[in-house]
Amino acid sequence: MSLNHDDSQDTPQPKAKGKIATRRVARSLGMQALYQWHMAGQSLNEIEAQFRVDNDFSGVDGNYFHELLTGVARAKTEVDGAIVPHLDRPLEELDPVELAVLRLSTYELMHRIDVPYRVVINEGIELAKVFGATDGHKFVNGVLDKLAPILRSAEVGAYKR
Repeated sequence: MSLNHDDSQDTPQPKAKGKIATRRVARSLGMQALYQWHMAGQSLNEIEAQFRVDNDFSGVDGNYFHELLTGVARAKTEVDGAIVPHLDRPLEELDPVELAVLRLSTYELMHRIDVPYRVVINEGIELAKVFGATDGHKFVNGVLDKLAPILRSAEVGAYKR
């Protein structure tokens, strides 16, 4: 059940080179796997196995994909609790793609301090542009812009000086 922003083409993931590119693909697949987990209610093990079979993982940071998928699921209550105060509607009413992007990005802001907050925000916006509704990326940007100073106060403060 992977998301295709254009159903007319069934193209494989691009071959990624380097840590940045392989993580970008891991995020994309991770977001799609989180969407599937939310929508289908399958077990994480089933979803991860399916994604590893259905996608060429030679250009994917497989460990990062695994961490994102299992980490978001494990920290779902904490992640959702951080997101909710910055929403203009109940969490249950969010578009499932935007919810998957927000969960993934919020997890990264909370637990992957090795990834700069601006990278997390930018990657979240790009995922929302590719897979989300027309203006979904603006919503994602707004929520992440509010979360970053709370979850990464020292880093955001240092950048804004």
